[in-house]
Amino acid sequence: MSEPSPVLPLRAAWKMRSFAEFWPYYLREHSRPATRQIHVAGTVSGLALVAASFFGGPMLALIGVAVGYALAWIAHFQVERNRPATFSHPLWSLLSDLKMTGLFLSGRLDAELRRHRIGID
Repeated sequence: MSEPSPVLPLRAAWKMRSFAEFWPYYLREHSRPATRQIHVAGTVSGLALVAASFFGGPMLALIGVAVGYALAWIAHFQVERNRPATFSHPLWSLLSDLKMTGLFLSGRLDAELRRHRIGID
């Protein structure tokens, strides 16, 4: 049995016309807990470096963006085995990442996953 193509969900994402339609797709693309944990670590680290750039210079902002995306993409390619949603909808993907991070940090992400019938381990 062959692995499903990671390109097919990406094509489906291109057809989405609203953030409300994109959000459940985004959650499905982050179905494994390790993917979500690495994403949150990247987002929090990236945001901290961007915030620090106001005192330490613009290079910290660039490093923050690089760290955030690097960790997220590592999670997709190594853990989730799919392509990042950034490739289909960069702005919605960023907003979804911030939303997912906020829900994770507030302890409400599991409820959101259940609401969209996405299994949690």
